[in-house]
Amino acid sequence: MPGEVKAKFDTDPAQVKPKLQALRKLILSLGEAEGISPLKEILKWGEPSYVAPMGSTIRLDWKENLPGTFSIYFICSTRLVDTYREVYPDVFEFDGNRALGSELEDTLPLAPLKHCLRMTLRDHEVKHLPLVGA
Repeated sequence: MPGEVKAKFDTDPAQVKPKLQALRKLILSLGEAEGISPLKEILKWGEPSYVAPMGSTIRLDWKENLPGTFSIYFICSTRLVDTYREVYPDVFEFDGNRALGSELEDTLPLAPLKHCLRMTLRDHEVKHLPLVGA
């Protein structure tokens, strides 16, 4: 893990770290499983970010003004979040066209989450398809 990303994770409250670390591990393992490894792990806008050469950036964060939640952010100019909302309308909480989020105490549904993350990691290959290839 790059030092700047580790430093950011180190500033997160104890109740948030396990969630964000688990998401990090999931994103990196999906990248490897999909043959998109290695993903570039950097800070963008002060948030741990994962960049795939053929995909869109995925960012993770917890905000102090929303202490009971965390979010996974996507590039808002893509159709990704709109697609996730259409395919999984009752599975995730959405923030406009830029994020899906969850309460800290909730467990994110693994299969739908993996599906959304895979679409994001391959966005440049599937963005021309209906529902981004969903």
